[in-house]
Amino acid sequence: MARKTKEDAIATRNILLDSAEQIFFDKGYSQTTLMDVATHAGMTRGAIYWHFKNKMELFEAMIERVHLPLESLVEACADENEPDPLGKFREFSIEFLQQIASDRRIQQVFSVMMHKFEYNGQVTQLEEKQLLSFQEVTSRIERTFNNAIKRGQLPVNLDIKKAAFAKHAFFSGIMNNWLFHPQTYDLAKNAESLVDSYFFMLSNSPHLRLADIN
Repeated sequence: MARKTKEDAIATRNILLDSAEQIFFDKGYSQTTLMDVATHAGMTRGAIYWHFKNKMELFEAMIERVHLPLESLVEACADENEPDPLGKFREFSIEFLQQIASDRRIQQVFSVMMHKFEYNGQVTQLEEKQLLSFQEVTSRIERTFNNAIKRGQLPVNLDIKKAAFAKHAFFSGIMNNWLFHPQTYDLAKNAESLVDSYFFMLSNSPHLRLADIN
């Protein structure tokens, strides 16, 4: 009976998160109320409070449901014992773009984060967590590049910080533009060539080199 109750609670939580994804996508963060989510889920607002303290916690849980699997892949790339860090990172990057192209949940959550959440200083705790997440991902990327340099996969004079910044700009731009207008091009079909364009830049661009490493 206890197991059944736990399974029911998990199922209810997932229904609420599914509804939150749809409502945040339709209305944006600031315009969404917990009553909107409850109504969409066919539940009372009390059901939401059983699982989430407030709208911010519900929003965070929605993001984490997508981020956690992706973060584990990024962490695997940053492992200093990974024998092929650059290959692993390339594989992850292609898979990530292909997932965006095919997974509606990932599409909706990233659309909400990029287009439907207002970074206006009114939800500082949530904005600070997003900044921390950005910094953690950046750190993992830099560790991946360091490992790749040690294994001879990237130039020893690669400007790691600039390369990580360029990675954010490159992939965030692809995601932002495609999510805004998916009909522009076939992201899944072009994922590999787009990723390889960035990796070619990593290995060959003189603008991603340290001025003097001596």
